Parts: sequence; C-alpha cells; structure tokens
Amino acid sequence: MTFLWEQGIPVIKLDMIATLALAILLLLLGRVMVNRITILGRFCIPAPVAGGLLFSILMLIFHQTNILVIKMDTLLQTPFMLAFFSTIGMIASLKLVKKGGKLLLFYWLLCGFLSLMQNVIGVSLAQVLGIDPLLGVLMGAVSMEGGHGAAGAFGPEVEAMGVFGATAVAMAAATFGLVSGGLIGGPIAKYLLNKYDLRSTEEIELADGAAVGAAGSKTASAANSGNINVVQSAKQESEYAESEVSAHSLFTHSAIIAVCMTVGLAVAAWLKVALGIALPSYVVAMFFAVILRNLNDQLHVVKVHTETINLIGDYCLGVFLSMALMTLKLWELIDLAIPMLIVLGAQVVFMIVYCLFAVFPLLGKTYDAVIMCAGMAGHGLGATPNAMANMKAVTEKYGPSTKAFLIVPLCGAFLIDLFALPCIVWFINYFAH
Repeated sequence: MTFLWEQGIPVIKLDMIATLALAILLLLLGRVMVNRITILGRFCIPAPVAGGLLFSILMLIFHQTNILVIKMDTLLQTPFMLAFFSTIGMIASLKLVKKGGKLLLFYWLLCGFLSLMQNVIGVSLAQVLGIDPLLGVLMGAVSMEGGHGAAGAFGPEVEAMGVFGATAVAMAAATFGLVSGGLIGGPIAKYLLNKYDLRSTEEIELADGAAVGAAGSKTASAANSGNINVVQSAKQESEYAESEVSAHSLFTHSAIIAVCMTVGLAVAAWLKVALGIALPSYVVAMFFAVILRNLNDQLHVVKVHTETINLIGDYCLGVFLSMALMTLKLWELIDLAIPMLIVLGAQVVFMIVYCLFAVFPLLGKTYDAVIMCAGMAGHGLGATPNAMANMKAVTEKYGPSTKAFLIVPLCGAFLIDLFALPCIVWFINYFAH
C-alpha cells in the first residue's frame, strides 16, 4: 500500500492483499448492515452488495469533490469468480434434477425462455433509446436472471470491448432487479390466489393419507416397506458424502475446482484465438464442472460433499461481489440514468405479465404454480434468496408447497445458468461484431 499525490489530489494505492482485506472487511460490514437495517433484510440484499455499494457511494463523493482517490488491485477478483462458477457446476447433479419430474422441466424451460426475452427487451429498447445494444444485454438476462454474480462477471468483459461504464450499468441493474424481485413476488401470488381461490391442500392430503394408512395392516406394511426403501436409497446416496466439512474435504474439492478453473481459462483462450469466439472462462469452467460431477456420480471416484462445495462457493462469491461492488465507478452512470430506468421498468412489467399469463397457466393453474410464480419473480429479477423469501412469505400465510421449494431453488441456483449463460454469450458476441 502506497500514498502519493497526483495533480494535487491525495491517492492511496492498495496492492492485491490490501484490496482483498478491504473486500472482506466490507463484506463483514455488509452483514452487520443487513442484520440491523430492516429494509435490507426484507429485500434479501446480499451482504457484499450492501457493504460494497456503500463503499462505492463513498468513492463517488470523493471523486466528485476531489478529496481522495483510492486505486485498487483487483487481480484476485477473477480467480474468485472462476471458483464460484465452478462450484455452481459441481452441485449440478442430474440425480437432483430427476426428482423434480416434468414440472421441473417445464419450469426450467420457462426460465430459459425468460432469459431470451430479457435479452430481446434489453437490446431492443437500447437501440430505440440510442445506447449501445451491449448495455441492453447487461440490462437483460445478465443482471436480471444472472444477478450480481453474472453482472460482475460480464460487466468487465463488455467494458473490455470498449463500452464505457458497462460494469457500473450491470451492477446497478442487478441491484434494481434484486429490489424489484422482492417487491412484486408477493403481490403476484396474492392476486392469483384470490382470483382463482386457491389454497394449499398438502396438510389435508397428509392427514387423509395417515387415516388411510391406519385403516389396514396391508397399507401399513406397504408404507413401512416404502420407508425402508427410502432410507436405503438415502443411505446409498449419502455413501459418497462426508458427514461434515473437514480439511480433507476442503483440499479435495479445492483441487477439483482448481482443475475446472484451469480448463476454463485454457479453453476460453483457445476459442478466442482459434475461432474468434469470446466465451468467458467461467462459463467453460462451470460446464466442465457439470461434466465432472455427473461422471463422478456414476463412477464414485471422489466423495462429493455438498456442504463443502457450498462453503467454498459462498466464500468465493462473497469476496468476488465485494470486490466488484467496491470498485464501481458510479459517476459513469449519470448519462445513462433515464435509459436505464426505461429498460429496467420494462423488464419488471414483462415479468409481471409473464408470470400471470404464461408461467401460471403452463404450470397447471394450481397452488404450486402460484408459489413458483412468486419464486420466478424473485430469481428472475434478482436472486435465489429473493425467490425463497417470496415463497416463504406466501406459504406461511396460505400453506406449504413442497414441489415449489424443491423445483425453484434447483432452477434458480444452477439449472437456469445452463440456458442463460449460452444465451448471454451469443447476444454479446453477435452485437460485439
């Protein structure tokens, strides 16, 4: 860390380690803010977003008043980003997908179509408003379905193509989407429940099932047999999973993730040189991790431990987002404020219409469909925690929906990326040329 003067303005230069330390401190500050400021917790604002955005606002004030300049070395941001997306691929087990059945497939396809339409809306309005269509892509599926993770990843990629303020636009759009997703999910669900007079029937069905089970010994015997089979199946599935996070599991999964990161960087570089295709390295890393995970599910080479993968992923995402947010140049958004509001407002309106007139009917017009609409509004504009918060708020009042709580997190957390990321990459490459 060094201190100097440039053109009469004090400048602090943070090296790689100092930048990492600041990012982690801001993440911890964000946790305190989310826990103590009600509105942040209500809309599920991530801790690194809260802390990092606060710091970037402070930097905006310093920039406008020429009080101080802080320059940071974000060299470690890319490795953390690669590691996070590799963990997304590592949890993409086809065994989990099969449990969702046809309803999960329909929901997955609807999420895929949503990502396409978000890009179409973003690009179309960007061209009408006279701004770069690549900014439209960033205000489309990148920041809406992709959230801050994809915004922080694709923003610098687009900025490297010469689009001024791309990262700031992507991050601001992701924050707008995060808040909007938390605001509209509940009202959408309430409107559908009241209009179609739907309520949860799970508790009644469970009570009826228990009564039928007690009526005859044959039914009871069959139920016991079924329970034994479930226990045996669960035991077999957990045979290759450790009971708790350990140093050994951290080393093992870190090694796998490092391999995925290496392959991602190598293949992405080769595609750019050999074929002229700008495919982000983390996309390659994620898909390679998906392949490794499902091969391992068949061959059982490594004991996969989901908690360890989630721990590594959460840590890497937190640091990556904190670095991305704290280095935002918010002053670059001034000229784009009105076009951004128009594009993002259109995205919110489309989400409402899409849930009411497409998602709900295609999912069967059931109570579960209503809860999944609330979830889609959450992760389709913001993030999976938004989806879970929306669904929890509705189910606490109107009753449980087991299917929704199985399907929505599976799609929102990783399955949607298998559709959205290739779609985003295609749009960026098309309009970059």
